[in-house]
Amino acid sequence: MKLEAVELIRLNVPLKSAFRTSEGSVTVHEVVWVHAITDVGEGWAECAANALPDYSSEYHTGAGAVLQEFFIPELMKLGNKLTAEKVAPALHWAKGHRMAKAALETAILDAQLRAANTSFATYLGAVKTKVPAGVSVGIMDSLPELMGFVEGYLADGYLRIKLKIEPGWDYEPVKLVRETFGPDLLLQVDANTAYTRDDFDLLKRLDEFNLLLIEQPIEEEDILGHKKLADYIDTPVCLDESIVSAGVARDAIELGATEIINIKPARVGGYIEAVKIHDVAQAAGIPVWCGGMLETGIGRAANLALAALPNFTLPGDTSASARYFETDTTAPFVLVDGHIDVPTGPGIGVDPISEVVQRYTVSTTWVK
Repeated sequence: MKLEAVELIRLNVPLKSAFRTSEGSVTVHEVVWVHAITDVGEGWAECAANALPDYSSEYHTGAGAVLQEFFIPELMKLGNKLTAEKVAPALHWAKGHRMAKAALETAILDAQLRAANTSFATYLGAVKTKVPAGVSVGIMDSLPELMGFVEGYLADGYLRIKLKIEPGWDYEPVKLVRETFGPDLLLQVDANTAYTRDDFDLLKRLDEFNLLLIEQPIEEEDILGHKKLADYIDTPVCLDESIVSAGVARDAIELGATEIINIKPARVGGYIEAVKIHDVAQAAGIPVWCGGMLETGIGRAANLALAALPNFTLPGDTSASARYFETDTTAPFVLVDGHIDVPTGPGIGVDPISEVVQRYTVSTTWVK
């Protein structure tokens, strides 16, 4: 396969409502798509970098720049010897930029699998045709507002509720949701690194609510701190931002810093590395689930394929399109009985709706 050109498409996709975490609030999903043109066909992918370098050091303008200046030209040097499996080795010399690398690898893999008439799910090793769906609930301005959203999502059929938390918005909202909806509700919290080692007593108070897990409570570099917290509280500690490779996952598991892992393909450099993390965790008896980054249908389709692997035993953040968007950029993913179907078509299994994409497009850049 030969990479002939890449179109970088910058889109602003409006959200149905503001989504707030401990890192900030967004009302528009600002995103870069990677559209790869090869001699065997086209491939699509979504770069998960935020508009600001708040979730990670990457941001979408920077991701577009490194793709255009370095990564795409590097893959073009491979000529007709390019495969998706060669992307990570070819870009290994460049430190970091995993979200940009993941988007380019995914677009190449999509083209490769479309040409082979093979689905992402088949390639990755999926064993399920539908996956259980959870929903992530952002930080709200008031408890009544929070309760309205949670009640609505449960009525929609979501099987698990994840509450975003931060200092000052933790104990009371969790207590209210647990008391209102009962002990059988699958409930977890996500701090997005909002706490420090000084907050262990505060986080221990959450033990009384029998949570599935607490996700990334302290800084991503502080693996030892997570180990100390895991020893101190009863709630299982789940790592997200800390897990950037299979090697880091292996170390965190061996140290006892994580009991559950949230695998985000974009954060680890792509789906091929994500499968390696899945396998490391499975061998160690550590369950995993698939997190989300407000993806449009282009990104959500590939995530659903990953979430269908055998060790993804907890509901993920692969919510229906209607959770975030009035109009998605692909045919919408729909929640049915708490589950979403895994795409079965070639590649990621979905295609952009051109008129919707045109409506949301801010700019396009071609690299040839």
